[in-house]
Amino acid sequence: VQLVESGGGLVQAGGSLRLSCAASGRTFNRYMMGWFRQAPGKEREFVAAINWTGGSIYYSDSVKGRFTISRDNAKNTVYLQMNSLKPEDTAVYYCAAKPRTGYLGEYDYWGQGTQVTVSS
Repeated sequence: VQLVESGGGLVQAGGSLRLSCAASGRTFNRYMMGWFRQAPGKEREFVAAINWTGGSIYYSDSVKGRFTISRDNAKNTVYLQMNSLKPEDTAVYYCAAKPRTGYLGEYDYWGQGTQVTVSS
């Protein structure tokens, strides 16, 4: 599985961005998909995840109520809609996938990342 993120950029605080992650592979619709982020000098952290049906969704407390994860299995794409962005959301955002249930633990495949910068 190959993952390619897009949609990052520079936005003012309070603004919105939508990240996309396009996946290759015929079994995309069986994968748990996640978004992670890593800010400079910090460890990578979990942001959101969605199971293969879209029926189970998980968010970190820091983004709950502001970010929305979704997926379109027909397009092999997962999205992260980010609203009410804050400067502390600035990070490289990564898309990840694994062919197992459970949003925690190791993910097998990772994208190259897309930079999100929120100015104050």
